[in-house]
Amino acid sequence: MSTQQAPGGRMSRLPITPRAVLGGLLVGMVAANIWPLLLYKLGAPVAAAIELVFLGLYFWWFTGAAPGVWKAQRTDLGRGGKLSGAQWGWGLLAAICFAATVHSAMILVFRFVPFPAAAFHRGYDLSFIPTLPLRWLACVVSALSAGVCEEMGFRGYIQRPIEKRHGAVIAIAISSVLFMLLHLNKDWSIFAMTPIVLGAGVLLGVMARAAGTLVFNMLGHWIMDIGLFAFWWTQIGGTFAQRPIFETGIDLSFYGEFGLFVTVLALLLLSISRLARLRNPMAA
Repeated sequence: MSTQQAPGGRMSRLPITPRAVLGGLLVGMVAANIWPLLLYKLGAPVAAAIELVFLGLYFWWFTGAAPGVWKAQRTDLGRGGKLSGAQWGWGLLAAICFAATVHSAMILVFRFVPFPAAAFHRGYDLSFIPTLPLRWLACVVSALSAGVCEEMGFRGYIQRPIEKRHGAVIAIAISSVLFMLLHLNKDWSIFAMTPIVLGAGVLLGVMARAAGTLVFNMLGHWIMDIGLFAFWWTQIGGTFAQRPIFETGIDLSFYGEFGLFVTVLALLLLSISRLARLRNPMAA
């Protein structure tokens, strides 16, 4: 049930922006925190099975695919609806390029400043999970939970109502700043990460607006977070070993890393542009 649309409730008396923020945080962040509780209480295999069922039902309900009360409102806020083959093609490219953009941006950042491996790993110790395959399972499901729930909350139930009242620019700015603030409370949230987290929020907000769906946001967020969990945070997939350029000089690998960032960002922006045209051909 959409907490924003319940008729006669206290939420309906609030102005649209605080109502959207409160409702979106309830829809997104409460759901996202079910997974850690399951993981610690039940262990990876059982918790993963339960979480996958939960996420399927969650997506079914909050995108308006499920019948029942406030279906039209849920469809609007969750950006539900059918997608064409062309939308799937450009949307999948956008999702992959979004994840690659974030990771290549992080690589560039840590070519300018030393990578604080201990700070990034702190709070992400999976030693309580007995085997490496199960740790990978935990990372993949953690990433999926964050991708689905955070996109539904931030780019759906927060951003969409503000878009309709105040326009896309204000809505994307509000959802992106909130996204940044709620992610910069970890040990890895050094100053150099702030523009990356804010930029990721802006790109996701623009993508949701252009595509008219959250599916590609969720896929991109999921792919990005698999890398974040497995490589940058838990470090079960390795640890960043490149040295800053003040130690190595501007070497060949730096040019390659910069070129990768520019390429995937350009492809992402192209994909977003194509998605916007497919959604609204009259604007082309």
